[in-house]
Amino acid sequence: MLKFRLFGSLLWALCLWVVIFVAPVWLFAFSVTIVIGFGLYEFYAMVSKKGILVYRYFGVITGCMIPLTAYMQLAPTAEMEFILMATVCLCVFFLQLTRRNTEQALIGIATTILGIFYVSWLFSYIIKLRVMPPLNMDGRLVVLFLIIITKSGDIGAYAIGTRFGRHQLIPRISPKKTIEGTASGLVISFLTAFFLRWMLPAVSLGHILVIGFLLSLTAQVGDLSESLIKRDCKVKDSGALWPGLGGMLDMIDSIIFTAPILYFYLRLIPFR
Repeated sequence: MLKFRLFGSLLWALCLWVVIFVAPVWLFAFSVTIVIGFGLYEFYAMVSKKGILVYRYFGVITGCMIPLTAYMQLAPTAEMEFILMATVCLCVFFLQLTRRNTEQALIGIATTILGIFYVSWLFSYIIKLRVMPPLNMDGRLVVLFLIIITKSGDIGAYAIGTRFGRHQLIPRISPKKTIEGTASGLVISFLTAFFLRWMLPAVSLGHILVIGFLLSLTAQVGDLSESLIKRDCKVKDSGALWPGLGGMLDMIDSIIFTAPILYFYLRLIPFR
């Protein structure tokens, strides 16, 4: 299993490099849309095992529209994005009105909207970082910085936690996660951000270190959040896309939260 995990990680790293640095921007946006489609399908498949009647195909199709609008910059303002989300809510309620079975209607509506917001809207910020990079920076380097910082903490927490972890972090949600692994992930992301500060030349060292800490912290929360969903749905992995790595949602769970954190930090902090 370790060999499958290592080979899969190297293969995905190569694909990421090609998509970010070689492929045109439209192909990057299309690839993110495909990832979101797979992630949404896995999310709805998991919650369906609990007997929740979700609008799976509506959620997947609508969720795939959000990253496309981010690429085409059809929603450059917060108002337009909220209009899009309000339209989604309206359509979900309309679909429920056409359904004879009203049992668990509220749960089905809420879960459908949650999937679109959680997987699609949040992860779509990685397209904004690529297409509309803050501070006139190279969007390719911003995206690469995000992925490396996020995943270095994940890998460090897994490797050190597996080898030296003795104290469980939140055993009721993820029994394998340890305090030692979590602390190691935070330190590794912090140090990685320090050494990769050249990727964000317009950002001072102090802000780089803050970003490294925030990305590592939110990555851990993102990983635990998906573990909470899987625990509630009684599944080990979100899917079986690749042996050792699980499903698509397993691979992007931490980036779902770190992408908007990095985007808003770079947008809202008044850098000089």
